[in-house]
Amino acid sequence: MITGLATTLRSVKLARPWGAAVPYNHVIVCRVTLDDGRVGTGISWTPQIGARAVQALLDHDIREAVIGLPEHPAQVWDYLVTHLSEAGRGGLTSIAMAGVDLALWDLHCGERPLAEVLGARRESVPVYGSGVNLHYSLDELVAQAERWKAAGHTAVKIKVGRPDLGEDVERVAAVRDVVGPGTALMIDANQRWDLFRARRALAALQPYDPHWIEEPLPADDLAAHVELRRSVGVPVAVGENVYTVHGFRDLLTAGACDVLQPNVVRVGGITPFLRVAELARAFDVPVYPHLMMELSGQLALALHHPAMVEQAEDATLADLGVLAEPYPVAVEGGLLRATGHPTRWA
Repeated sequence: MITGLATTLRSVKLARPWGAAVPYNHVIVCRVTLDDGRVGTGISWTPQIGARAVQALLDHDIREAVIGLPEHPAQVWDYLVTHLSEAGRGGLTSIAMAGVDLALWDLHCGERPLAEVLGARRESVPVYGSGVNLHYSLDELVAQAERWKAAGHTAVKIKVGRPDLGEDVERVAAVRDVVGPGTALMIDANQRWDLFRARRALAALQPYDPHWIEEPLPADDLAAHVELRRSVGVPVAVGENVYTVHGFRDLLTAGACDVLQPNVVRVGGITPFLRVAELARAFDVPVYPHLMMELSGQLALALHHPAMVEQAEDATLADLGVLAEPYPVAVEGGLLRATGHPTRWA
């Protein structure tokens, strides 16, 4: 039975800022105590907005709600999603719920690795090089692509969506030249386009063989995603800013995407992530977890469809200082493998 919940807010300076407005990522460490004295640790995460609001939800409404509940992750998650619905079923609410869910999964796993508990289906998954690089100069972007190539990545992702489409074309062409034709090159617009601009941009970028276009449109514009996917030949990847299982259901039933990218914190934890993955399996759509490489990698090892995992340069959970060694996964030669160690939060 749950007897306590405590939080600590950490603001971690990024080695490579995600632009002038995002020099930090914010992590709320959540510790859940049981009546037998065991303590489980989880995290909530916001790169820029809402960390103190998330912490306030955890410290007040969520703490009061979970005291006395059993330590079963799905039971607690289902109770909280109803209890907190007045505050919204996504956004800051689900981010806060993730801290509790991950802490309960930490307790559930004990000394076993998450990948083992879930049932790993494969020994390794490919890792793609990634970074928040729209603000990089062309030379900085090329240098980053060269680092990815040298590290053995067979797939890389860069940001697009500059005001001048010609700059996007120049930058994508330069990265394609560095990584070569045999490397998958994904492009990510981070919701910067409308339908008209997305069509024009993808037509201009088609010669560089984009593996997918990620978040081309506002995340909640379902109809536009359906129309874009219908009218272009580039696969559409969405999901990092979709917060509910119902939101993913709507994307799938509408035929709005080719790839789903749930973020394990933004959806509310491992419990809802697994539900999203089962939905996607029913629609035969692959799930490529977003960021959080040390957690996402273990989830990807257990997914039905083969997946790739995103390794954001200098912004993994280890880089943010919230994991203790030995780490649960290791990356070498562009592949992620489980190390056999449990996830230990710092």
